[in-house]
Amino acid sequence: MSVRRLSPNQPASFAFSPETKEKAEWWISKFPAGRQQSAVIPILWLVQKQEGWVSEPAIRTVAELLGMAQIRVLEVATFYTMFMLEPVGSHALVQVCGTTPCALRGANDLIAHCKKRIGPKDHLSADGKFYWQEVECMGACSNAPMAAIDDYYYEDLTVESFDAILDEFAAGKPRAPGSAIGRQGAAPDGGPLTLSDPSLYDGSRAKPIKSLPNAPKPSKGAKEEPAS
Repeated sequence: MSVRRLSPNQPASFAFSPETKEKAEWWISKFPAGRQQSAVIPILWLVQKQEGWVSEPAIRTVAELLGMAQIRVLEVATFYTMFMLEPVGSHALVQVCGTTPCALRGANDLIAHCKKRIGPKDHLSADGKFYWQEVECMGACSNAPMAAIDDYYYEDLTVESFDAILDEFAAGKPRAPGSAIGRQGAAPDGGPLTLSDPSLYDGSRAKPIKSLPNAPKPSKGAKEEPAS
């Protein structure tokens, strides 16, 4: 892991939006009195959802809200790579998985395309619309290669389908996330090959149980317990 530092370009201040502040107070309320610092990660995440990244003024504001030393909040923000420490693209934050299953299925081509279209990794594009990273496994290996764009997974990508998705984000009209070839989840290409009979899982084969199997039989003369 490389050293992670705050951006040299910082805003003058940070303020919670009313919606973010309400969610932050909800997270704080989930922990016992005196343990409000336990909400630091979800609140930093809320900050990132509001601003797109975590700035130094935001870190000071979170520390003040939680009664923590600023250095403790800084340690959390710089340790977890999910927190962006500099401004990201106004239209999309692109995270391309470069781990082995995706690499074997063409991730290196997607990465080369990012370099060509957006520019060097971990930097804003020239127009400020995009920011891209190469990241470790995101757990969608059966749908490789894939990329997370603004937290949503786009899977079964080729350079052509990936480029079309970036075009849509640039135009402000992103498509719904999921498989670029229309797969249902991680089902085989062309459709599921198992559990194709809905009666196997829709409950239509279920029948009322008259008695439990292997249950002791009532003794002779004893009254059976009425069915509930």
